[in-house]
Amino acid sequence: MRQSKRNSKKRINRLVVLFLFALVSCLVWSAIKFIPILILKNATVPDWVDVQIIDIDGASRRGERLEGLKDIVIHYVGNPGTTAQQNRNYYSNSDSEVSAHFNIGLDGEVIQCVPLDEKSSASNWRNNNTISIEVSHPDETGQFTEASYYSLVRLTAWLCDLCHLNVDHIIRHYDISGKECPRYYVQHEDEWEQFKADVAQYRKSD
Repeated sequence: MRQSKRNSKKRINRLVVLFLFALVSCLVWSAIKFIPILILKNATVPDWVDVQIIDIDGASRRGERLEGLKDIVIHYVGNPGTTAQQNRNYYSNSDSEVSAHFNIGLDGEVIQCVPLDEKSSASNWRNNNTISIEVSHPDETGQFTEASYYSLVRLTAWLCDLCHLNVDHIIRHYDISGKECPRYYVQHEDEWEQFKADVAQYRKSD
């Protein structure tokens, strides 16, 4: 009888230990995911970023929080020759169901459209853990202007520093969905690798 009670007590103690271990693991994992979002929520963007946050409309901007941050996604706009302002304004109209956190224009201007700690509507099923950057381009080749490219390198480097991400966490929309976006960097893999190298170099020299 005593032996049976001792065995029961041991089993209960084991279950309690397992439960506590599972609870602590969940809390640690939640904290790991939550810390980057706190960083994003409290971040002050550089003065070279023009903050023009679009209104919550349930489509372009849903007002939903990121679940974590894993990658920075580079896109190119689908309409050659348009400015960052034109694309930002498109996000805010009633016909739009798309957005990005940032738009970079032909002259290198940078506009923030969505808060850093919220989901954009840019990368399909990866909207929950990515920050998206859309870049204007002058023609169908999708190649960025020199000014746009410099701003993209600088913005991406700042985000990597802010979120403690290395360049392996810079991806293309193509890497998520297979869509030819950004076109120039899908068609020219060597230039994509050079872009990531330039971001890494900018971080070292900044």
